[in-house]
Amino acid sequence: MPLKYRRILLKISGEMLAGDLEYGIQPSVLHNLAREIADVRTMGVEVAIVIGGGNIFRGLAASADGMERASADYMGMLATMLNALALQNALEKCDIPTRVLSAIEMRQLAEGYIRRRAIRHLEKKRVVIFAAGTGNPYFTTDTAAALRAMEIGANVIMKGTKVDGIYDADPVTTPTATRFTALPFLSVLNKNLKVMDATAITLCMDNDLPIIVFNLTSPGNVRKIVEGEPIGTIVSSQATIND
Repeated sequence: MPLKYRRILLKISGEMLAGDLEYGIQPSVLHNLAREIADVRTMGVEVAIVIGGGNIFRGLAASADGMERASADYMGMLATMLNALALQNALEKCDIPTRVLSAIEMRQLAEGYIRRRAIRHLEKKRVVIFAAGTGNPYFTTDTAAALRAMEIGANVIMKGTKVDGIYDADPVTTPTATRFTALPFLSVLNKNLKVMDATAITLCMDNDLPIIVFNLTSPGNVRKIVEGEPIGTIVSSQATIND
C-alpha cells in the first residue's frame, strides 16, 4: 500500500509515558510505544520523535509556584532527556537503531543536535529522538516539535494523546462534546483549543505543515495514519471545519 507520509515527527507528552501512574515512567507504555514505532519503521517510514517531560517535571507549573522561569524550564529540559533515554532503550530492545540528539550538550548521554546529522540518521532508517526542547527557556516541547519537524522536512506532525482527536469541550467532563475531524489553523487559534501552544500552531501555519491529533494508546493508529486512513483530527491550512 502506498504511504501518505514517509517522514513523520511524532510528538508525545511526558504524561503519556506515565500511563496509570501519577508520575514517572510505566514500562508497559514504553514497550507498546516501541512496538508501534517498529511497525511503521518496517514499512519504510522515517520516524523522528519529540517527548515532553511533564511526567517528571513541568517548568511552567514550577514557575507558577514561584521558581524562576528560566531555571524551571531548564529543569524541564533535563526531564525530557530522561524520557528520551528511556524510549531509546525500549526501541533498541526491539532491535531498532535509535539516536538521541540533544539541544543541550550532554556528550556522555546523547549527540548534540545538528540538522544535517539528524537528516542523515533518518535517511539511514534510524529513529531519531530530539531531547531538551529547543535548548532555550520560554519555549515548550510543542514548539520544539514544530521547529524540528520543519528543519528535517517532515511531512506531518503526529501528536499522540489519550483521546481520539480535538473536541469542542473536554470529552471527559462533557459527554456531549463534539469531535472535529478537520480544522484550519486559524480556528484552532481563535477557539483557543489547546492543541499545541500558539507559537507551535503559528509556525506550522506559516510553513503549511499539517498536524494530526490522535489516540496513541489505540494499537495500530500510527500505521493507519501513515497509510492515509482518517484517524483523529487533522489541522491544516486547507482544512475546513469537519470537512
